[in-house]
Amino acid sequence: MAVNSPSPLPERAIYGFVLFLGSQFGLVLYLVWAYIPESWLHSIGLTYWPQKYWALALPIYLLVALTLSLVMLFGVNMINTAPLCSVDNITDHFAKSQRLDTVQDGAIPRLRDVSVTEVNHHFYLSQHELQDLRTRVPKISDLH
Repeated sequence: MAVNSPSPLPERAIYGFVLFLGSQFGLVLYLVWAYIPESWLHSIGLTYWPQKYWALALPIYLLVALTLSLVMLFGVNMINTAPLCSVDNITDHFAKSQRLDTVQDGAIPRLRDVSVTEVNHHFYLSQHELQDLRTRVPKISDLH
């Protein structure tokens, strides 16, 4: 029976150790292939190795693929984000708001929904304009 627990189990320790040994062996094998001249490898009987070109090209290809995937992820998120004038940004009274009375100093605040109005205030208003706005405009919760 599978146990869904993040606690350390003997099986996980064994799998982790085998993964550690396998990755260390792979790193040593890669470094031997990349740095030892082919004539030395042929002299000890290791004749079937990929070209040395791939010792440099493969990590570069992987880094380029990782960079492109991060750019694509950012682009897809930007495409899927609703514009500020969208009806999808309208919220109701069921949205989770931040409870400021239980937040400790230096603690990470609880998960909450951030309204578009609050985001616009933080990004597009200076501290002086924000202070003036807070003193002039009543909160939505005060109007009900």
